[in-house]
Amino acid sequence: MKIFSFFDRLEDRTRQALSHHPVPYALIGGVSIVLFWRAVWELADLAPHIHPGWWLVGSVTIMLLTGTFVSFFIGENIIISGLKSSKRIDEKTEEELRREDERIKNLYSLVQEIRDDIKEIKSKIGQ
Repeated sequence: MKIFSFFDRLEDRTRQALSHHPVPYALIGGVSIVLFWRAVWELADLAPHIHPGWWLVGSVTIMLLTGTFVSFFIGENIIISGLKSSKRIDEKTEEELRREDERIKNLYSLVQEIRDDIKEIKSKIGQ
């Protein structure tokens, strides 16, 4: 468990440091992804007796079972915006985003107000 904890903290620190430098972060991430998929491809080539169709069926099955198929290919944000009949965040204007942010702040204030009222009511009834 200590080794997982170590790598978790290392990953957090690395991600935090790289997030301040988006271009190098993107380059490091992009190269790493390409190298990962190249290694996967090379491993698949080591089993030439397996028909590509079986690789496809197996990979789709694994992705469906793990829930990564839909989220990887179209993303959950697209599905959620479709269900809510709303625009994707990249389609929203700055003004729309500000209004949405203001609505969220208003809802937060309302929830805080309701909490305070409930605390006051509880104190009055002696709980």
